[in-house]
Amino acid sequence: MKVIFKTIFKIFLLLFVAGIVFIAAANYSIRKDSEPFLFNTISKIPDTKKALLLGTSKTLNNGQPNAYFDNRIQATVNLYQSGKVQYIIVSGDNSRKEYNEPEDMQQALMQHGIPEDHIILDFAGFRTLDSVVRAKEIFGQKRLIIISQKFHNERAVFLAIKYGIEAYGYNAADVNTYAGFKTNLREYLAKSKAYWDLIFGVEPKFGGDKIVIP
Repeated sequence: MKVIFKTIFKIFLLLFVAGIVFIAAANYSIRKDSEPFLFNTISKIPDTKKALLLGTSKTLNNGQPNAYFDNRIQATVNLYQSGKVQYIIVSGDNSRKEYNEPEDMQQALMQHGIPEDHIILDFAGFRTLDSVVRAKEIFGQKRLIIISQKFHNERAVFLAIKYGIEAYGYNAADVNTYAGFKTNLREYLAKSKAYWDLIFGVEPKFGGDKIVIP
């Protein structure tokens, strides 16, 4: 019986070590491969005409404003006003009646003067993979700027490139280290999941009819 327990323990230990190695390798690869395509300065980003704004909630669970949301909106407004992009695909979660990331972001962008007809809503961006792949398959984009915080852009741009999109990331301002600790910790697992999805060819949850953007 002791031999069986030892064998089981060794197997679990090997799987645990393998998991840690996989997470570390996935994070390193995604950061390394995406780094040349990420920008903090608008003037250095190539013009693409289209941008993909990745969704997040407008408020936190405690009802306070979400700095990630506000900073992504400001980054998008700055990018649009610079003339680098003319149309913005806003992709986010709309899985519940009372929760609608795309419409919240659309309203915020319009409040900053971006015309409604220059904002395209993707209500099926439940994950970063879905948002990126749908930008190509549904909205016909093969070249675009992705807008989010750097830690998120690393993963999004990496996925976009792997799916044949010429993608660049414009990094919105991050939040302070304390406020963003849980998010950054969760990102380590998200990057490894993105790598896993690529290996096993995971597809977006929803397809749909193609939408033509001018």
